[in-house]
Amino acid sequence: MKAARLYSFNDIRVEEMPVPEPGPGEALMKTMASGICSGDVMPWYIEKKAPLVLGHEPAGIIVKTGPGVKNFREGDRVAVHHHAPCLDASCPFCLRGEHVHCPAWKASSIIPGGIAEYILIPALNLKNDTRRLPDGISFEDGALMEPLGCVLKGLGKVGPVSGRTAFVIGLGVMGALHILALKAMGAGRIIGADMVPWRLNKARELGADEVIEVFPGEEKRDLVQELLKLTGGRGADIVISGPNSASAMETAVRSAAEGGKVILFTPAKPGEKLVIDPNLVYFREIALIPSYSTGPVETQRALDMIAAGHVRAEMAVTHKFGIGETPMAYRLSAEARDSLKCVIIFGT
Repeated sequence: MKAARLYSFNDIRVEEMPVPEPGPGEALMKTMASGICSGDVMPWYIEKKAPLVLGHEPAGIIVKTGPGVKNFREGDRVAVHHHAPCLDASCPFCLRGEHVHCPAWKASSIIPGGIAEYILIPALNLKNDTRRLPDGISFEDGALMEPLGCVLKGLGKVGPVSGRTAFVIGLGVMGALHILALKAMGAGRIIGADMVPWRLNKARELGADEVIEVFPGEEKRDLVQELLKLTGGRGADIVISGPNSASAMETAVRSAAEGGKVILFTPAKPGEKLVIDPNLVYFREIALIPSYSTGPVETQRALDMIAAGHVRAEMAVTHKFGIGETPMAYRLSAEARDSLKCVIIFGT
């Protein structure tokens, strides 16, 4: 089978590998669609894992099951999360719903990775975070389950969304998914910000009420001041900090209204420090909410939102490639310009 392996940020090779054989409790999935994660195009983040088979957002068809598998059968259309928690009653993290901190979650993975013609789904992943795709949901829709789950995990931490003003900083695919989710959850007003005019226009198409163009270094105007103009000096109730920089996080904090919630959705680059005025946070009672990855509660919610039609591939997937074109798809994703989601389509 073919798989796309990253050796370095600028060295991705499509290689031949043996097809895995499922053991007890495991299943083999024929991959039909697999997304390229925006996190995987951060060089400092991905290169420390190299060499690795890229991808962790796959959907496909179960083609073989190992001994003891009862809940899935050949022919099932599924989306699978690359990590899965133990969900054991003795695990304090799982009991609190903090699945990403479960040791089993951290140790689990799909084999060899998401951009491969066949994927071995280990027993834990198959049991605790593999989902059948409802009728009417395409494989491309299913490939959005994991990234949308990440969005819903963060939004689930901020309390009621309905009627509130939300500010999304960064309008790549994750910003776009935030806009779609906020709209579905009844946000009263959605404002987006980005440096790329194409993405600003796309955000409006997806439901943003207003957008703010950000200029490099913000020499021409201050993003926070532009937001305050739009909100009558109040700021936003919910702020999503998308770019991987401490500067974006600091801007997000200054953008929050009194009692506002700031979701730190992406990590900062290594070595960066977040410097904020503690009295700004204290007297305005601004909550800083980090949100890393997702777990089985949110993947199910994501699939429900997709099934309801609030989020579909045609809304977010802008480019499709065959597995042999993975390096091109990766470069396009890394450019962060006139694109949102790049998805590898198999069988083409």
